[in-house]
Amino acid sequence: MTHAMLKGSNVPLQATTVRAVLRWTPGQGVPDVDASALLLGPDDRVRSDEDFVFYNQPRHPSGQVWRLGKKRVAEGLTDTIQTDLAGVEASVGRILLVASADGVAFDRVTSLRILIHDAAAADAEPLAYFDIKPETGQETALICGELYRRGEGWKFRALGEGYSNGLKGLATDFGISVDESEGADDPVSAPRPDTAPPAPAPPSQP
Repeated sequence: MTHAMLKGSNVPLQATTVRAVLRWTPGQGVPDVDASALLLGPDDRVRSDEDFVFYNQPRHPSGQVWRLGKKRVAEGLTDTIQTDLAGVEASVGRILLVASADGVAFDRVTSLRILIHDAAAADAEPLAYFDIKPETGQETALICGELYRRGEGWKFRALGEGYSNGLKGLATDFGISVDESEGADDPVSAPRPDTAPPAPAPPSQP
């Protein structure tokens, strides 16, 4: 059964590998959305800059959290983060699942939803989903939800917490060092390497 979640609610996860799928409806004036993840240690901050999985750093060094990238599906566009919960290092207590819109406010993103899937069950219904409604509409990054430890297991909590200073501001809040100097070798400030996949071409006429 799929859990339809409200902000602040949580659901236990029996799956050992989960896929967090961000989905939205593309259209005229709708920005491209990127999924990312922050692995937080006991003090609720990253242990190093390597704990940030995003478009310029798509795989965590542990190999347990990685970005699958964008896909075009019947319902719109998706960007996905996959996590092997069973293998996540014991010092990681929370994994934040983040959406960012490259400097454009989320009031222009339509039908934004996060879906949690059991990665081992390819075509099964999602375990849970949460429809994300920005509080002000001016947010340029959102913490959509989090995977967090409870005893020996993991849970997912729906959050929908917004940031108006983008992915860079959100990442800095959790301990990522962002170098503001001109020309700095900073992966957060580097250009995004990918955009949404193109729409399929219409069938050719006979």
